[in-house]
Amino acid sequence: MTLRTRIAAVASLSVAVVVLATAVGLYVAVRADLRGEIDSALKARTRAFTETPSGGDGGGPGALVTPAPTGGLPRGGGPSFGAAHDGGAPFAGSEPRRQGGFPGHVQPAPFGAASGYVQFVSADGTVSVPGGQGSAPPTIAPNALDRAIAVRGSGSSLTDRRVNGTHLRVLTLGVGPAGAVVVARPLTEVEKELGRLLLILMLIGAGGILLAAGLGAVIARTALAPIARFTRSTETLTGSLDLSRRLDVGGRDELARLGQSFNGTLDALEQSVQAQRHLIADASHELRTPIASLRANIQMLGEAERLPPEEQDSVRRDIVEELDELTALVGDVVELARGAAPGGPSDDVRLDELVEGAVQRAQRRGDLRFELKVEPTVVSGQADRIGRAVSNLVDNARKWSPPGGVVEVSLADGFLVVRDHGPGFDQDDLPFVFDRFYRANDARKLAGSGLGLAIVRQAAEACGGSVEAQNAPGGGALLRVSFGPAVQFAPVVTSEV
Repeated sequence: MTLRTRIAAVASLSVAVVVLATAVGLYVAVRADLRGEIDSALKARTRAFTETPSGGDGGGPGALVTPAPTGGLPRGGGPSFGAAHDGGAPFAGSEPRRQGGFPGHVQPAPFGAASGYVQFVSADGTVSVPGGQGSAPPTIAPNALDRAIAVRGSGSSLTDRRVNGTHLRVLTLGVGPAGAVVVARPLTEVEKELGRLLLILMLIGAGGILLAAGLGAVIARTALAPIARFTRSTETLTGSLDLSRRLDVGGRDELARLGQSFNGTLDALEQSVQAQRHLIADASHELRTPIASLRANIQMLGEAERLPPEEQDSVRRDIVEELDELTALVGDVVELARGAAPGGPSDDVRLDELVEGAVQRAQRRGDLRFELKVEPTVVSGQADRIGRAVSNLVDNARKWSPPGGVVEVSLADGFLVVRDHGPGFDQDDLPFVFDRFYRANDARKLAGSGLGLAIVRQAAEACGGSVEAQNAPGGGALLRVSFGPAVQFAPVVTSEV
């Protein structure tokens, strides 16, 4: 699944959840409101049977409608309708009552008043359905709760029932010793309204979800357009390998930061590729001279019978020296190709011991005097790289020192400083002292590849350090190198070799 599809799906799902929650909440609220209206109407209908009429000619909307005969009640009849039954609740109207003291007829509710089917349940559980309600209402069989309310003559209950397939809302209300009044209203209209409401909500919800899906797809396409352009640009760069091209970056959002990071990666990659190309070009150039010289000497050696023995020995010595020079050059190129990034695990390295060893080796190669002042120092890095860099520093000072000269080597506060008393650097050469294959005009007559100080800088940067070159006061060159954070843990050791 693509990112665009996922965004559209999440948007659709979010809208679907909101629509569903809103629809359910609206449906429940409307249903509760409609049923509440039904319950209120049922309670209003029962007031006619629980309130004493204010006039002598009847009372509330549920009062009897058939007037009493002129001669009054038959002998043995109950009290006139509207008078209090023995301790019972009064009923409006004047018609003689049926069994249990309930009226035989009730008036339909006036226009606009609460309506409902009415029936009575006496204390002994007998059900009577009064007339005057239009078509014969269904008889609602009392349940256990209805009979209990009729026996007590108090209390009420609201229940849902089905009578002859009709869904009814039924209110049972105790009216004293006479029993209970049962008022019912069908829920057909309410259910129809709720059904229509449910259909409307389903249609609106489905339309909203479809609309959300469409809008989600549009929004996803719009939002991901910069990413699509970014992807096309990177694919173009990958296909053409044109490292000089860059992405057009604008704004300050996450995509802009991603573009800037990608451009920075391209910068570093371009510099790395250029450095590799320069290294290959410089190495091939530097290798041509010793290889050409070797070829010439080998050809001469192939014609040894034409050369005197002493010239043959000279040619052999030249070949050995050129092979040594070629071997050293190849080693320098391989070392330089490792780059400034750490190439392996770092260890604690005793820098002072490496410096002492390099000075001792240099002393054995010539008649120079070395003044050594070091303090025991530990740095973090690779011992072979750091040791080669230290040797290159000392060898560079030995190469430029006059016969019988002095080379000052000091190690303090994590900085290795090597000073010779030679001619020093030309001001034009100072910015390029640590560049690979760079050789000053005066250095071209000396042996070497021009990679020694470049290896020093690379090793120092691999350890998180730095290099610096300058002319020392009074003459000579001064090289200052740091191999990263250092720890000193013992007194300074001073010696003269």
